[in-house]
Amino acid sequence: MNFSRLVLGTVQFGLNYGIANVSGKPSFERVKAILTAAFDNGVTTLDTAAAYGDSEIVLGKALKELGLSSKAAVVSKVPPIPPEADPLTFITESVTRSLERLQLPELPLVLFHSEKDWRYHAELETLIEKGMIRHAGVSLDSLACAGTADESPFLQLPCNVFDRRFDDKIMKHGGGRIFIRSVYLQGLALMPEEKIPFPELREYRKKLESFGLPMAELCMRYLLSFPGSVSVLTGVDTPEQLRENCRVAALGPLPPELFGQVRAAVPLLPERLIRPFLWNIKK
Repeated sequence: MNFSRLVLGTVQFGLNYGIANVSGKPSFERVKAILTAAFDNGVTTLDTAAAYGDSEIVLGKALKELGLSSKAAVVSKVPPIPPEADPLTFITESVTRSLERLQLPELPLVLFHSEKDWRYHAELETLIEKGMIRHAGVSLDSLACAGTADESPFLQLPCNVFDRRFDDKIMKHGGGRIFIRSVYLQGLALMPEEKIPFPELREYRKKLESFGLPMAELCMRYLLSFPGSVSVLTGVDTPEQLRENCRVAALGPLPPELFGQVRAAVPLLPERLIRPFLWNIKK
């Protein structure tokens, strides 16, 4: 199964997600409208996880009602494996439940949600032989694990105009596919300047705005400029946002010179600024 260049993130189908989210979870009818707009625009890869509230249930029901289940490339994730659990049993039961919630016979790709669980990749890969999944990989999040899973052909990781931590991994990755998330840094990159909680990021955004492109366009096209088999993952709250993402993505990569200038405009920043897991922010 092919993975689309743009991927629809579905965490917001099951949780109130994102620093800039003020509308909460979309209704089920809106979820179906978003999915319809996605497939109409060639966005057929969907990212979800067992940890995303009831996202898998909502997604599975919506895909079935829309008749899109067989056309979707759904990527899901195994929750962090407890230290007392038997890894193979936990992984097998987790994927089985995901398949039931999603109402699918097989998953094209399953990732470990915790980067530390990559050590159990052999156990996850046994599910390929059983026909439950087609591919296995891992989701990375911290700089400390940037060297993790170099041999994995499928990786999900954060990257954006503020976040340089995994640039080398993206640049040097061969085969398989890289799924880049955090395009807009949970919406922070697009927030009004006075609402950005970190003064350092306000200053760097001013530098990025000096390139003359709308910030949403710069964020998207920047990631599409990385070489290799890269998919860019974004969540939306409305069909209109989905269509706008597709319009911007259709503009293609940045010119090489501008891509280099954007990369040079922001240094490697401390994780407290760019890793949402470390944020302690009250909306």
